[in-house]
Amino acid sequence: MNKGFFDALTMLGDENSVSVETLVEKIKSALMKAVKKSYPDCENININIDPETRTFEISIIKLVVEDEPLDDNEINISEARTIDPRAYIGGMVAVKIDTAQFGRAAAQSAKQSIKTDLREINRENLLNQFQNKENECISAKVNQIEPSRGTATLIYDKTELYLFKNDQIPGEVLKEGQMVKVYITGIVSKEKKPIVKISRTHKDLVKRLFELEVPEIYDGTVEIKSISREAGSRTKIAVCSKNPDVDAIGSCIGPKRSRITNIVNELNGEKIDIVVYSEDAAEFIAKSLAPSEVVKVMLDEESKSCTVIVPDSQLSLAIGNKGQNAKLAAKLTGYKIDIKPLSEVAMQLEEEVNAEETAAETAEVENTEETAVETAEDVMTEEITEEVSEEVSEETEE
Repeated sequence: MNKGFFDALTMLGDENSVSVETLVEKIKSALMKAVKKSYPDCENININIDPETRTFEISIIKLVVEDEPLDDNEINISEARTIDPRAYIGGMVAVKIDTAQFGRAAAQSAKQSIKTDLREINRENLLNQFQNKENECISAKVNQIEPSRGTATLIYDKTELYLFKNDQIPGEVLKEGQMVKVYITGIVSKEKKPIVKISRTHKDLVKRLFELEVPEIYDGTVEIKSISREAGSRTKIAVCSKNPDVDAIGSCIGPKRSRITNIVNELNGEKIDIVVYSEDAAEFIAKSLAPSEVVKVMLDEESKSCTVIVPDSQLSLAIGNKGQNAKLAAKLTGYKIDIKPLSEVAMQLEEEVNAEETAAETAEVENTEETAVETAEDVMTEEITEEVSEEVSEETEE
């Protein structure tokens, strides 16, 4: 029994990443409660669990008396000497307990107590292990893929983590034994059963990958100002250099494109556009629409929107497949972007000019007509005045 117990104890410790010594203390505490449940009157209970000697004993320390024992804390001298021939009245004797004699309720209580203790130990271990890794990137090994839901079980430092399908890069096929980098988005239910949430679609995974691959970003010479990402398809990242002698984009790309290639490979071939950040919003917006050329950017600061004019040949490139390029540029810059081709803007301007000229001509005609009416009215007024004057004169003469 002892051999099987200590083998199970070692296995339990390995599975839960708990030392055998810690487990022994927890088991002793649980067994003490169980013994007291079965022997409520006993005051001196001794539990000896020694993994080194593989000793497992539970005993009640009883007082040796000459007469009939009053309760379970006493033992008659005759019975005591069958256990220890050197026993004497007034001395103490350890009476071993057969664990098989425990009641079912007491055994179940001990088992539940150990489970509760293990959960608390696992909770503390998990928090200690990942508390300082929130919002960081770690490398984990793919252990298993669930066929039905696609959830991947990853192993990191003997701890199982679950990468759900919606947190995996679209189109990526993970394989058992593969090492992948994941971003720890947070730890939920810290007070009960902590769950470490991980992702490969979060935009900050890209940021952490650049920090790992680009020394200039890690040491702060090159700064990442903003990132926009459509996982599995495209990412835009805006960088700037704090040292005029350091090329921000060149640092990110690396010698022979080695740095950017490593990041792209880790992200399963996801395209990455690197642009130089600018405090000038119009300039930044124009750069964010790369690889498209931009003719002009007209800003509306109040509504944080803008109209971007591009050559007709660059319109589809600026907008991107299903509007992806424009959407990522908008997220990167924080501006709502309306893209228009140069020919449309030119046509609008021409229409506006023609409308203004037409309006001006119309206004001139109306002014001419008004002048003509006023002149006619003046002539008629003069004629009427003369006629009235003549009539008055004739009447006066008569």
